[in-house]
Amino acid sequence: MMSLAASTGHLQNLLESYGYATIFVIVGLECLGIPLPGEAVLTTGAIYAATTHRLSIFLVVLAAAAGAIIGDNIGFTIGRTAGYRILRRFGRIIRLDERRMKIGRYIFLKHGGKVVFFGRFVAFLRIYSAFLAGANRMGWRRFTVFNAAGGIVWASLVGFAFYFAGGALTRSHGVIQTVIIAVAVAVIIASLIVVRRYEARIAERAEAEFPGPLEAT
Repeated sequence: MMSLAASTGHLQNLLESYGYATIFVIVGLECLGIPLPGEAVLTTGAIYAATTHRLSIFLVVLAAAAGAIIGDNIGFTIGRTAGYRILRRFGRIIRLDERRMKIGRYIFLKHGGKVVFFGRFVAFLRIYSAFLAGANRMGWRRFTVFNAAGGIVWASLVGFAFYFAGGALTRSHGVIQTVIIAVAVAVIIASLIVVRRYEARIAERAEAEFPGPLEAT
């Protein structure tokens, strides 16, 4: 597996050759559902802008935000048109039965905006939240608002943070990443416990909201 230093060096080479397009394309493809280093290219671009001044941090942030928003909209459209069939066909592999599909749709109906906005800051959700939002029939207008807000806030916070404190953040990135991963794992475990504890209750509400067989539309 490519080391962090080698990966960062490769991203920097791409930035030197293609500039803002590198950030736009990689972030966009990640948000479309392809596991690429979207956040890494944003942080590398921000540090590159700070240390070389060959890129504008404002355009770096703009490229990341635009890639995130456009990529997520494409992912949402795919989820909206084909996501239900994909989940129906392959959901059993991850033990996603009709009952849990209803729970997922219910959660996106009630709390989808939060999932889309805050999911921008979590690697797994950043890749798949748009697809899941579309597959679970979240309203397009609501999705667009939270998606745009999340993309702009994420790109701005991460981009400007690494731009203004690039050196310090680079040296401490390993520690910060470890802490973030530890917190994320704790949150995921806590969420799973809560969902499992209240799954029956949520399932009842979901069944009341979507009685009978779950349809694609």
